[in-house]
Amino acid sequence: MDVEYTGRQTTITKKLKSQAEEGVEAIAKIVGNSGSVHVILSTDKYRQIAEVTVQTRHQKMVARCEATDMIVALHDALAKIEQQAIRHKKRYGTIKRHPKSDLKGAAAEVAGAPVVRKTTAVKAAAKSSVGRKAVPMLVHSFPSHSPLAEPHVVRSNDSVALRPMSIEEAVKEAAFRDREVFVFRDHAGQAMVLYRKRDGKMELIEVP
Repeated sequence: MDVEYTGRQTTITKKLKSQAEEGVEAIAKIVGNSGSVHVILSTDKYRQIAEVTVQTRHQKMVARCEATDMIVALHDALAKIEQQAIRHKKRYGTIKRHPKSDLKGAAAEVAGAPVVRKTTAVKAAAKSSVGRKAVPMLVHSFPSHSPLAEPHVVRSNDSVALRPMSIEEAVKEAAFRDREVFVFRDHAGQAMVLYRKRDGKMELIEVP
């Protein structure tokens, strides 16, 4: 991956570059080498801020961390990006495959029809009734059941705002970070939660 560095009131040393390249190498093992990385290191009074943006062909990942030491802030930002990459790969990288013998059954389940399988006794009766009068047959139907996926829980601080912001700012920040749930406080200190529903609309929840 191509790595671009930007320093704002901060000198980007060889040690910081080496640390960033090691983190990017670990991330590239998950998402591949095609893409670009932008590392922004800045100093605001006594705060050291590291922001890492990884742009691949299929996704954009952003992490911003603060600490009193730049090495710690950069380490935390790279770790967050790596967690996002793992979560994205688990969410979209698993492909369900069906054996060839079950293709017809799978198609019937998708159409909402139960899969019908005849017992051995019924098949024998059907063969013996060739050329004779139709005889009622007993057919067993087995309803389809979709297994429940095991939930995967990942701890992350990327869905929490680090500073008070308005609702409009929170909506933009949630879209920028690609978060379905975003927690923030308004300028009055009220805790709020933004939640993206299935229809794409954002729902605002005020925490009592």
